[in-house]
Amino acid sequence: MPLDAVCLNALVRELQPALVGARVDKIYQPVRDEVILALRGREGAAKLLLTANPAHPRMQLTEVFRDNPSTPPMFCMLLRKHLSGGRILSVTQPPMERVVDIEIEALDELGVRSSKHLILEAMGRRANLILTDSDGRIVDCLRRVDAEMSEQRQVLPGMFYHLPPTQEKQNPLEMTREELNAVVEAQPEDRKIVDVLLDHFAGLSPLICREMAYALTGDVDGRLFELAAPDALADDLWNWMESIRNGQFTPTLLLKEEHPKDFTYAPIYQYGDAMTLKQEQSFSGMLDHFYAQREAAERIRQRGSELIRSVTNLRNRVARKLENQRKELAEAEDRDLLRIRGELITANLYAMSKGMSVLECQNYYDPEGGTITIPLDPLMTPQQNASNYYKRYTKAKNAQKMLTEQIEKGETDLDYLDSVLTCIRCSEEERDLAEIRQELEDGGYLRAKKTGKKGMKRARSKPLEFRSTAGLRISVGRNNVQNDQLTCKMAFRSDLWLHTQGIHGSHVILWTEGAEPDAQSITEAAQLAAWFSQGKDGKNVPVDYTYVRYVKKPSGAKPGKVIYTTYSTAYVTPDPELANRLRQR
Repeated sequence: MPLDAVCLNALVRELQPALVGARVDKIYQPVRDEVILALRGREGAAKLLLTANPAHPRMQLTEVFRDNPSTPPMFCMLLRKHLSGGRILSVTQPPMERVVDIEIEALDELGVRSSKHLILEAMGRRANLILTDSDGRIVDCLRRVDAEMSEQRQVLPGMFYHLPPTQEKQNPLEMTREELNAVVEAQPEDRKIVDVLLDHFAGLSPLICREMAYALTGDVDGRLFELAAPDALADDLWNWMESIRNGQFTPTLLLKEEHPKDFTYAPIYQYGDAMTLKQEQSFSGMLDHFYAQREAAERIRQRGSELIRSVTNLRNRVARKLENQRKELAEAEDRDLLRIRGELITANLYAMSKGMSVLECQNYYDPEGGTITIPLDPLMTPQQNASNYYKRYTKAKNAQKMLTEQIEKGETDLDYLDSVLTCIRCSEEERDLAEIRQELEDGGYLRAKKTGKKGMKRARSKPLEFRSTAGLRISVGRNNVQNDQLTCKMAFRSDLWLHTQGIHGSHVILWTEGAEPDAQSITEAAQLAAWFSQGKDGKNVPVDYTYVRYVKKPSGAKPGKVIYTTYSTAYVTPDPELANRLRQR
């Protein structure tokens, strides 16, 4: 669910004790619409995340690591100028609004203490982060909104800040019990309870409205005439408001097959056995659990798509060049005809003269003794025409040797780039993508990016680790360089090596510890090899397996390229649930 006004209210209540009085140590902006305030307060250091991402705007304390860009964006530099070293005075939320106002006292340009307001508007596609001065005048904002973008409300530096226009709905927290009942009684009896709640009351998300309908009628689409008593809905609304006034919130994750699918501030029962409820210790922790994996996957998808585009363009360029070289090689293979023409011209010089365009003569190389027509350049003498054919023959002979070498190299490069694309699509972390890019830069396939930081080496990631049902360790390489390390340096000769047959994929090692591995462990390792390969969406994928002692790295071969002998083949169907179950976190 989006972060509605009530859930935001629960967050604000939870964060106020930790934030009020805390000092702003550092400010950084990992991505365009995220700002992190590194704070130091009574409870120690903390990181406050403010995100105006239209897909998931929110405010929370976070423990998830995010990169600090070497070059801060302009908005980040502005916040540092006005807020660094400041102290948080208050954290407030206008009633039933998805807006949070953080008041921070800091020194201005003249060294005088003044208050600034950092305002988060967590309203979907209109989400924004706005900095105002003590008078409410906008200093700047993450997204500027001019008159062309919105005639109703502009958000620009120099203008006074005003709250977003409210919807034509009533705030149930400000209504009496009688007023609630009057609104409900005025509705037609055949109206859905969900529609009544959404149309007339602010602060209620569709999820909560469905839950109220389900609690009252046993059906999320229940109608007013199905209520046990005429005032049952008003009673339920009143009890709900009382729980909000008293701060009775329960951070709850809704899990489907152990994966977070939704979150809210109260237990939800409308899904029955289709969803599992998990109560979290805090709203910030709940949001970290809900969004961390999702946002990481989104960042990987974005950055991975850029890398895939670069590698795909490179691969297509190699493929086109390879196709042209194969055509040239096919033409070069007809070089014997050029030699024969040169020799026949030489044998018939006595019958030729300058200016002839063709020579028709007996073909001594034809077993049947037929004739042949040889094109000539009329501007050349007969001797020059013969010499021209000999030169073309020699050139084609040399070209065949060069083209054969170039085609062999091109096929190797094409195969390698295909394997890189497979590694990118199997990547799980941003570091995986960074290492793949580094691998391509080291191989001369991509230009190195200028980072402005010299001499700094990124720590290498480790292979993915799994544990078979029988307890045997299974390692899976994340990229080609790691595949080489895993197979050729880390694994023992007695360990089992697995790889998909005929298609690209990760190297997989089943650590046998010198014993004979059980059949189930081999099958599970084969399923992992199939899952981390081009065949992850297929069925009955062939996976070869053999002992590491039968796997060799050819001299000068590309990263990840090996040859092997004395192997067996298992046919397995990739299973993502198995990979998740065996994974060692």
